[in-house]
Amino acid sequence: MDYKKITETPSNHNDLELMNTETILQKMNEEDKKVAYAVEQTIPQVTKLVDALAERFKNGGRLFYIGAGTSGRLGILDASEIPPTFGMPHERVVGLIAGGDTAIRKAVENAEDATQQAWLDLKEHDITSTDVVVGIAASGSTPYVIGGLEDAKKNGILTAAITNNPGAPIARIADIPIEINVGPEFLTGSTRMKSGTSQKLVLNMISTALMIKIGRVKGNKMVNMQLSNDKLVDRGTRYIMEGLDIDYTEAAELLKKHGSVKLAIEAGKQ
Repeated sequence: MDYKKITETPSNHNDLELMNTETILQKMNEEDKKVAYAVEQTIPQVTKLVDALAERFKNGGRLFYIGAGTSGRLGILDASEIPPTFGMPHERVVGLIAGGDTAIRKAVENAEDATQQAWLDLKEHDITSTDVVVGIAASGSTPYVIGGLEDAKKNGILTAAITNNPGAPIARIADIPIEINVGPEFLTGSTRMKSGTSQKLVLNMISTALMIKIGRVKGNKMVNMQLSNDKLVDRGTRYIMEGLDIDYTEAAELLKKHGSVKLAIEAGKQ
């Protein structure tokens, strides 16, 4: 291993068990403040990924996240929020985790060491060269992710990697490496902390920017969101009120008739 595993380096803070509660929280917050700056440094690479995704999505392509543990769960979280937020079919953005759905809630022993499994998981979704695979691993050395990215590249699929160790194996494999150097964790080696936070921020950027680029947002509104509960129906109604300068009752009727904010606004402008 010829790169420095920053995620395993000792914390900048010691004797944590001797700190009072407020000091623990203050020190954690000091470390968290470094995360957004580290993410900022990756914007050029995230831009490349979003633009490549947008081009492929317009031709029917899909986005796959692969990861293990916290990284895998974050990919699944991001993917699961696309249908309700943007009204996209769930199969367009897919999160896969080492160990399968069981691993979302409980750790599955040795699952992340299965080098061939990610590609098998991807093949179950009939992955093609129009799709994109993004491997997520704080360490950058998770065998499940390494194997998935290698096999994807062999099959002509665009790959990207999100890692917290610059120069890590998945960064060297991927076509578009996104290397977020957040430094040592407050609790040494606990990558569910700053590393996980940074990954969540980047995933937010990737998926939200992608949805904007492919026309799933109007102005600054989620006009394609699923109206799956009273809160979202109320939100959609208010979007229509603002977009058409009409009262709540009329907006509600339009929404009920057309079933989506986007269609209701388009109809109201005719």
